[in-house]
Amino acid sequence: MPKIVTETVEIETGYATGLSVQWADGQFVVIVSDNGLLACGAIDVEVMEEFDNVIAVAEGTPEQPLVVPEDLLNAEISRTTGKAEAMGIKPGMSGKEALEKMLKND
Repeated sequence: MPKIVTETVEIETGYATGLSVQWADGQFVVIVSDNGLLACGAIDVEVMEEFDNVIAVAEGTPEQPLVVPEDLLNAEISRTTGKAEAMGIKPGMSGKEALEKMLKND
């Protein structure tokens, strides 16, 4: 049976909701703020770009998957949408830094 967990993610600039989903052969994790998503590589940046959404993506590996929201906060952002970049979110920053910028724009 799949495991689906939601939790409140609190950082200095505010709150968001973390969602972790795990099943027999995999998982994904995302943090949802009022302004956009901080997500693992399972979320398609091109689709989010097409719909003009804010998203910052960090990518895990089979050896070090991103499983829980805390993993996203500590991971390095690898891809973003243009709308995220307009908020100051850039590849290379931490997930926590990206979420801080999303929450400051509430």
